[in-house]
Amino acid sequence: MTPRRTASAALVAAPLVAATMSLLISAPANARPDAHTEARAAGSAAAATGSATGPAGDTLRAAAKGSGIRIGTAVDMAALADDAPHRQLVGAEFSTVSPENVMKWEAVEPTQGTYNWAPADQLVDFARAHGQTVRGHTLVWHSQNPAWLTEAAFTPAQLRALLRKHITDEVRHFKGRIWHWDVANEVFNEDGTLRDTIWLRNLGPGYIADAFRWAHQADPKAKLYLNDYNNEGLNAKSDAYYALAKKLRSEGVPVQGYGMQGHLGIQYGLPSGVLENVRRFDKLGLESAFTEVDVRMPLPADPIKLAAQAQGFTTLLQACLLAKRCVSYTVWGFTDRYSWVPGVFDGQGAATPLDENLTRKPAYTAIRDTLALASE
Repeated sequence: MTPRRTASAALVAAPLVAATMSLLISAPANARPDAHTEARAAGSAAAATGSATGPAGDTLRAAAKGSGIRIGTAVDMAALADDAPHRQLVGAEFSTVSPENVMKWEAVEPTQGTYNWAPADQLVDFARAHGQTVRGHTLVWHSQNPAWLTEAAFTPAQLRALLRKHITDEVRHFKGRIWHWDVANEVFNEDGTLRDTIWLRNLGPGYIADAFRWAHQADPKAKLYLNDYNNEGLNAKSDAYYALAKKLRSEGVPVQGYGMQGHLGIQYGLPSGVLENVRRFDKLGLESAFTEVDVRMPLPADPIKLAAQAQGFTTLLQACLLAKRCVSYTVWGFTDRYSWVPGVFDGQGAATPLDENLTRKPAYTAIRDTLALASE
C-alpha cells in the first residue's frame, strides 16, 4: 500500500459537492423541492449521469492508486459469471473485492459436513487474476446460517464446537488468500447492548473473543475485523464497539480492524462525527475500513437526490482518507442492476454509483475525483 499523502488534508478545504447539498441531505425526511424544481429535475435527469465507461485509465482503481487506500466492491457471483460488461468493470474498477454471499455459512456448508467452496474459490481466483485482494465475509453472524444448525437442538458445548470447526475450516481453506476477514458481524443493537443471537444465548459474550482467536490460529497473517452498520459516526453502537475493541485488545485478543458498513439513506441525513469516530479507533492501533457502502434514496431518482447521494459517498470516503489507519473503501455493489436495496426497502433504490445501464452517476465522479485529489 502506498503511504497516505499529507496532501489529503486538502479534502477538507476543497469539498466536491456544493454546500447546498449538505442542507438537502440533512433536511427532514418529508422535505421536498417545489413543483418548479421537480419539473426542471425531471426534464434534465439524463444530464445527471455520465458515460458508461471512460477513457483507458479513467477508473476508480486508477484514481485510488496513490491515495493509500484500496477501492472495492461486493461481488454477486451470478452476475460475474453471466454479465460480461459487469465482469469487465469488476476487474477494471476495483483493487479489492468482497463476496456478497458465497462465503457465508449457509453457502459454504449447506449440509452438515458437506462443503461447497467452488463459488468462493472462483471469486478468489478472479481476484488473483486481476491483481485484487479479497475481504472474507463473514465468519460469525446471526443471519444466513444453515437450517441444519439453527433448527436442531444442539447443546451449548456442541454449538461451540461447531462454531470453532466452521471458522477453522473456512479460514484454513482460504489461508494466504484472504486479506481481511469480517470475523464478528453485527453483534450489537442500536443502543449498544449485545444482540440476542444463537451465539450469545448459548455461549455468552465470550464467543466474540473465541472467534477471533480461532480465526487467527487458522491464518495468522489475515487481518481480523469487527463489522457492523449504523456504527460510522459517534453513537451508542460505535461507543460499544470502541469499548469492546479496547477490552479485547487489552486481553491480547487478535482484533485488528474496525469495519463500518456505510449503508446510508439520503432521507435520513449523514451520520455525525464520522472522522472523529474513525480516529479514535486509530488511537487503539486498529485498522479501519468502510466495508459495504451504498446510499439509497426514495424513488424515482432525480438530479437533486443524486447530488445528495454523491455527498453521502464522499463524506465516508473523506473520513477514510483523512484517518491514519483506514485502508479500504468498499461499495456494496457498484450498479443498480444487481443492488439488494429495492428488494429490502420498499420504494427505495438507486443506491450505487452506476445505474442499471452501467452509466456513471454523480456519485461515481465524486468518488473518483476525491480519490484523485488524495493521490496528488
